Amino acid sequence: MKLSRIILATAVLAAVPTLGLAQEEAPGFDEIGPYIMTTLLFCMAGFLVFFMACGFAMLEGGLVRSKNVTMQMTKNIGLYSIAAIMYWLIGFNTMYPGDFNGFFAIGGPTVLDPVGVAAADAALDYASVGSDFFFQLVFVAATASIVSGALAERIKLWPFLIFVVVLTGLMYPISGSWQWGGGWLSEMGFSDFAGSTVVHSVGGWAALAGAIILGPRLGKYKDGQVNPMPGSNLALATLGTFILWLGWFGFNGGSQLAMGTVGDVSDVSRIFANTNMAAAAGAVTALILTQVLYKKPDLTMVLNGALAGLVSITAEPLAPTLFGALWIGAVGGVIVVFAVPMLDKMKIDDVVGAIPVHLFAGIWGTIAVVFYNSDASIVTQLTGIVAFGVFTFVASLVVWIILKGIMGIRVGEEEELAGLDVSEMGMEAYPDFTKG
Repeated sequence: MKLSRIILATAVLAAVPTLGLAQEEAPGFDEIGPYIMTTLLFCMAGFLVFFMACGFAMLEGGLVRSKNVTMQMTKNIGLYSIAAIMYWLIGFNTMYPGDFNGFFAIGGPTVLDPVGVAAADAALDYASVGSDFFFQLVFVAATASIVSGALAERIKLWPFLIFVVVLTGLMYPISGSWQWGGGWLSEMGFSDFAGSTVVHSVGGWAALAGAIILGPRLGKYKDGQVNPMPGSNLALATLGTFILWLGWFGFNGGSQLAMGTVGDVSDVSRIFANTNMAAAAGAVTALILTQVLYKKPDLTMVLNGALAGLVSITAEPLAPTLFGALWIGAVGGVIVVFAVPMLDKMKIDDVVGAIPVHLFAGIWGTIAVVFYNSDASIVTQLTGIVAFGVFTFVASLVVWIILKGIMGIRVGEEEELAGLDVSEMGMEAYPDFTKG
């Protein structure tokens, strides 16, 4: 018994130095904390931006007529799923190619961190590859959603989804690499914090090209008049707007790209406050303007005013004061109220107002960066706006024309009048109600 106690004591004493060594070798929070917190930021912000897919679907489902709702739901779940696959297959490593010529590089499939990676094997200088990939992925899906709403009620399903393949796999990643991938615009000093241009105007330019090639809905413009085509469910559209508003906190807050210091966390909270203020100002501005101009407030304009405020602040949500965020968002609300009828005069049919919200307010937001970011110049900002616009619009125009020539992109007149739910999908969203 005594001998066994001696052996046990000897074993314990022998293990003490080893335990101490293990404690010394284990990385402390100062080393792993920034990696953990930034990875957490990407995961949390990513699922908030993912929830924006629901917001887009609800907004579009509420603003289209009841006979086209199933089609919009199918397009939205289809485009998100395609974006997820294409961004893994080619998009992520095309947008973030590392060392490249600054203009163009094609990457391969995304490879994730090893399962259960240890601290000693992880690249602790940033965040996990999986969290970074997921956060960037949900952005490209938002870009495709912009196109979906603008071209609603007359586009065929499969040509649209083929366009999404090209947009999410090639077009968006290539232009995105110019700024966020360290390309030529980034080196020039172009500033776009969370994507007023990189994300929103890209979706707007693609939608504009599609709307021009596709043409307006039947009966929208007749005898010099603009015929309103009210949506099926404004309650659903309002819900979608609030969901998008919520998701935008992840959109802009996550774009801080770091949460490992007190300063980073404080900046994220500042971004949240500015993002919220800009949305509120855009909504209130649209509410007041439509009351003044049309003698009654227009809910659809108010919803888009909030979204335009959000797009406007996205290029620089950190630097402005709360008052700065207020007036930047308010200008976005003004843009929507005047841009929607302007497009109608040009007979460009945008069902949900996506082009004024994402393209025009996106341009404004990118210009507004110069008011609060002393490192930004108006010449560089305009250069970036033009570069993204020319590339995306021309490339989209080419793809739409090719699709139109090969398989046609618009349903027939009878199919459009009957509604795409019946003609394209074979099922109705509201089968128990009268078709609208």
